[in-house]
Amino acid sequence: MTRLRRMARIIATMARHPPFALIYARGVTKHLASIDAKHHRLIREKIKEQLQFEPNVETRNRKPLRPPAPFGAAWEIRFGPGNRFRVLYDLDEAGRAVHILAIGEKEGNRLIVGGEEIEL
Repeated sequence: MTRLRRMARIIATMARHPPFALIYARGVTKHLASIDAKHHRLIREKIKEQLQFEPNVETRNRKPLRPPAPFGAAWEIRFGPGNRFRVLYDLDEAGRAVHILAIGEKEGNRLIVGGEEIEL
């Protein structure tokens, strides 16, 4: 078997699990509105890229949170210029759903969500 065929087989094998559904909490629209509109596209793309297939795998910018976490979130992703954006989420692995609970912007040691500072 050629190397290219082996690669195609591996890719086909990896795609067997359906993607996780992305479910946004009610307040997330307000959270996004408090962030400069020029970043909205980046935020939507990163949420889809980072959370649809392996939201439960820890990476450099995806971490489980220690309780008690803001909004009852179990996980956080960081991205954007200087890792300034945060998405807090919870998982329903059995239902293959990611519940996006908050979107915020880190300013120094403060997390601003919906225009309000959140205690970390």
